[in-house]
Amino acid sequence: MNELIITLGALALSGALATIAGCAEDLESDVGSQSNPNSQVQLAPQMGNIHRYYNKAISGEPVSYGLYVAVAGGVAYSLMNFGVNPILSLIIGSGVAAFVHGAYAVSAYLGRIVGQSKNFGQPVYLDIIMSHLGPIVGHGFIAVFCMVLMAYLANTILGNPFPLPLIALIFGITVGSIGSSTGDVHYGAEREYQKYPFGGGVPVANHGDIDIKAEIGLRNSLDSSYFCSRLGGVLTGMCFGLIVFLDGWRGLIGNIIGKDTYTSSIIAIVVGLLIIAILTIVNRKIEVFAREKYGPYQ
Repeated sequence: MNELIITLGALALSGALATIAGCAEDLESDVGSQSNPNSQVQLAPQMGNIHRYYNKAISGEPVSYGLYVAVAGGVAYSLMNFGVNPILSLIIGSGVAAFVHGAYAVSAYLGRIVGQSKNFGQPVYLDIIMSHLGPIVGHGFIAVFCMVLMAYLANTILGNPFPLPLIALIFGITVGSIGSSTGDVHYGAEREYQKYPFGGGVPVANHGDIDIKAEIGLRNSLDSSYFCSRLGGVLTGMCFGLIVFLDGWRGLIGNIIGKDTYTSSIIAIVVGLLIIAILTIVNRKIEVFAREKYGPYQ
């Protein structure tokens, strides 16, 4: 009974950590203009729009967050093997990953903007680097720490057989993928392409033709993060949290009902398929309701 309570607590904590990690990851990518359509700011100078957006989109979020969380997990795993306290090891590992993140963010921004300065007249704004680097590294640290702590719980309590760095890598790739899909629907285009009708997406021919005027002065990537904290970050966190939480319940139900490892695995697979079927039906119902109520895209 005590073991079950501990497992339930670890599962609930993992779901909460995943929700926070997903939200922080999405807002970090907004500040850094890393994901599409934010990454299309790279085309703005070629379209004649001199901007003050931060742009570090030299790789997708799944690749970069896989790197950050794997670095944190590798460092923490090594320190724990030397007898360092696990929580302290996770904090140090996340701190090292934050330095890697910061170095990547600065080099990516300078590489992109300097490459555009000669041909298209795009200035390098040092104040943009200084004002955006803190939120980028800060949000990134929160996301990475939550995920390496999740990986530690999965490895020590929830029975995941893989080593900590590998679990961390999988979590990093997963949250980056969710930020690039779920988060994309609710950021970037709404804020950066205000001159175009909402709902139809951004045609490829219009990429780079961004709205650079803000309420006060020229828009920058922090304006996008303020806007996206209402929907994009929240929905990304909910998506990642539900994935971790429901997947944990799938395995937990299998372990409770099953009498041996084989039976538990079969039950867990069946429960997972049922969850997917239910979510597919609900998603379809919501989409049909929205289209009937608001009509097709113009």
